[in-house]
Amino acid sequence: MDLKKTNAPVNTITYNKTVIEQPTGNVYEAITIMAKRANQINSEIKKELTEKLEEFATYNDSLEEVFENKEQIEVSKFYEKLPKPHALAVQEWLDDKIYHRESNK
Repeated sequence: MDLKKTNAPVNTITYNKTVIEQPTGNVYEAITIMAKRANQINSEIKKELTEKLEEFATYNDSLEEVFENKEQIEVSKFYEKLPKPHALAVQEWLDDKIYHRESNK
C-alpha cells in the first residue's frame, strides 16, 4: 500500500448516505465492508510501522534512558500525520477500489 499517494481526508467529512450505499444498495452492508477494509489497512500500517521501527531497535539489558534518533522521529511523525484507517477505507470505497461480491439473498 502506497500511503504517500492517498487522497483520503485527514479531517472528518460527512458523506451523503446514498453515495455510500449505492454499490450495495444497503448502507449497513457498505459500512460492514468498509469496516473490514479499515481493519485490514490498520493491520498493514501497524506491520509496516513495526518493521520500520525495528530497524532502529537496539537491545540492551540496562535501564538506560531511551533516546530516539532523528530518522525514528521522522518515521513516527509520518505515520501520525496519515489519515486514519477508516478514512482510507471510505476513500477506497468511494473510488471503487474495494472488491465486494453481492450476497445471495
